[in-house]
Amino acid sequence: MEEKPEGEDQWEPRFAGHQSLQEREESFLARDQKINCGFVKGPQGYPSTGFDLAEDDVNYISRCHIAVISCIFGNSDRLRTPAGKMVTRSSRKNVCFVMFVDEATMQTLYSEGQTPDGGFIGLWKIVVVKNLPYTDMRRVGKIPKLLPHRLFPFARYSIWLDSKLRLQRDPLQLLDYFLWRKGHEYAISNHYDRHCVWEEVAQNKKLNKYNHTVIDEQFDFYQADGLKRFDASDPNKLLPSNVPEGSFIVRAHTPMSNLFSCLWFNEVERFTPRDQLSFAYTYQKLRRTNPDKPFYLNMFKDCERRAVAKLFRHRSDEKRNVQQRATL
Repeated sequence: MEEKPEGEDQWEPRFAGHQSLQEREESFLARDQKINCGFVKGPQGYPSTGFDLAEDDVNYISRCHIAVISCIFGNSDRLRTPAGKMVTRSSRKNVCFVMFVDEATMQTLYSEGQTPDGGFIGLWKIVVVKNLPYTDMRRVGKIPKLLPHRLFPFARYSIWLDSKLRLQRDPLQLLDYFLWRKGHEYAISNHYDRHCVWEEVAQNKKLNKYNHTVIDEQFDFYQADGLKRFDASDPNKLLPSNVPEGSFIVRAHTPMSNLFSCLWFNEVERFTPRDQLSFAYTYQKLRRTNPDKPFYLNMFKDCERRAVAKLFRHRSDEKRNVQQRATL
């Protein structure tokens, strides 16, 4: 909860708070402290900062101990139900499958004949989010992606799945394979093509993924704080790649995993929603700031991600494809 600073008449509460650079620096210290991590409330009398859920949905979520999470905001994708025959009876009993959507996406689902039955469409529990904290749907989507421990306060594990993916494996098997076997807390795949943030920056600009000036500001900031080019031959490199694929993340909700998630979200909030630009910097700074506190991160090969989740096109890409075929 934030208090209004004295003498600032234009001040308004924000979902991610108003974190100063000094507070940002101290937030990387793995210690007992209060840090910004989304869902910040303003003083009494101020409106909600957003991402509002119905009470029934909050109650449902609070009972989840293992969660498979996805979201569709702004009608960006079709609803992909996990491959039912691959989900064991044990997972159906112990795992929550939660799909966050906005009201516009919900209307589209209704118009396409996908009406929730008792709140569910297939395995997905459909949770409608009101009062979105950002106008950029990509940034809104980072909330369930990067802050599952905030949305699911009693969950011990979560699996994040971009809405363009369909889960093809049993969730409990995935937890075993990516986390439990070797004692990992966090698992994410490397990018199938790029491994250096310099390449990722160039690609984002080439495809006009975000404002070039803001990308440059972020990149310059990171270089000034020690980010180096990726060197695959460096025996002391902290990661097998500095660019994640990012559409599939498996987490144990441990203190270090949760701290990393908060720090990564704050970078996405401060700079650009292109989370691949901030991943390696955030991880390396966390490790550098806390050399005595291990964080067991498993960065696996992207072919392993493709083996567990099938990729589909976004709605906008589907339309483009149809238009291209029509002009041929």
